[in-house]
Amino acid sequence: MAKNLRWIIVLLLFLVYMINYLDRVALSITLPMIEKDLTINAEEFGMIFGSFFFGYALFNFIGGLAVDKFGPMVVLGSAVGLWSIFCGMTALATGFWSMLILRVLFGMAEGPICSSANKMINGWFPRKQAATAVGFLSAGSPLGGAVAGPIVGYLALSFGWRPAFMIICCIGIVWMLVWFFIVADSPEKSRRVSAEEQAYIAELKAQDDAANSGLNDDASDHTLGHYLKQPIILVTAFAFFCYNYILFFFLSWFPSYLVQAHGLNIKEMSITTVIPWIVGFVGLALGGVISDAILRITGKLLLSRKIVLVVCLLAAAICVALAGSVSSVVPAVILMSISIFFLYVTGSIYWAIIQDVVTKKRIGSVSGFIHFVGSISGIIGPIVTGFIVQNTGKFDSAFILAGVVAAVGAVLVFFVIKQPKTEKPLAISHS
Repeated sequence: MAKNLRWIIVLLLFLVYMINYLDRVALSITLPMIEKDLTINAEEFGMIFGSFFFGYALFNFIGGLAVDKFGPMVVLGSAVGLWSIFCGMTALATGFWSMLILRVLFGMAEGPICSSANKMINGWFPRKQAATAVGFLSAGSPLGGAVAGPIVGYLALSFGWRPAFMIICCIGIVWMLVWFFIVADSPEKSRRVSAEEQAYIAELKAQDDAANSGLNDDASDHTLGHYLKQPIILVTAFAFFCYNYILFFFLSWFPSYLVQAHGLNIKEMSITTVIPWIVGFVGLALGGVISDAILRITGKLLLSRKIVLVVCLLAAAICVALAGSVSSVVPAVILMSISIFFLYVTGSIYWAIIQDVVTKKRIGSVSGFIHFVGSISGIIGPIVTGFIVQNTGKFDSAFILAGVVAAVGAVLVFFVIKQPKTEKPLAISHS
């Protein structure tokens, strides 16, 4: 029962990550219709996409602090209810400024999602299963992006873009009600977990805590400031910035790229964008499994994380840089899909590193900091891309820039993240 309940929590987090991206991608899918209806140009839409991340980045950090203080159940449930309402209110937008303000509020409400999920996993899972759990729940993001095209495209074409936003708002409200009914912050706080089941989970966590005291000591009282001075935290944050630069570039502008550069209509674009998201879903689900498999072979936590980060982030960089230079839609989608696959393989690794090296009481705040730094790319990337497209009429330079940013991240991870000499080989249990 303990195994089932904690994996049910992972399933709920998987579903909310789907909803998160369904809500977020909806604007990109409906952009051609909104652009025409509200007479908003590419440069203005770049600012609207970027405005989401002003609120999002700030509340990544504030949300992380709130998660450590109030717990992930309350913070995440409240956040989902709020962002669903603000997403639905997009239907009320009348022009550039109203859309800009709504996107800031929407981003603020979405801010705590990642730190909440990390805190929840830390409460329910041992480290040797953390990357797998985070990989599975995070896989909801690309799947949400995949279903967003057909679902939002169908709703917008059938009922109009305004009703489409109101309908998808209701999905998040239903999830929030289920979350509050089922979930607790940890096994010991859940009325659905017996004393025997609590002991089972505690035993699993104690095994790898004892084996990896050189990496993380939950008895320590390190402050947030202590962690923000550590090179491994700073480089992980920058690598996540690079990851998000490609991801938000793809999320915000790839649908419009297919329409403007390759002449697809909204229906064709909605279907075509499913392909990279599905490939990304596979990559994200596999990333944690791959890292945990390397961990079983090497017994080294950080080495298993580093191998996946360096190889896959560099592969994603090369493919996205090439994707903008092709002349037809098929190779563009293939290259972008490969890039998203490798990118998403790294998706759970940033958070696995936090689980590995940060004491339990600081998981939320450090995760919030990492997410804050990563989200700054969401402010910079879409705005820079909008400026490039508005002034050149082409996307190729924007693709190359995204690749260069990610390559820099891979190089820094290679040179900075090192295995501490104090770490002992991890004792692997197959429980």
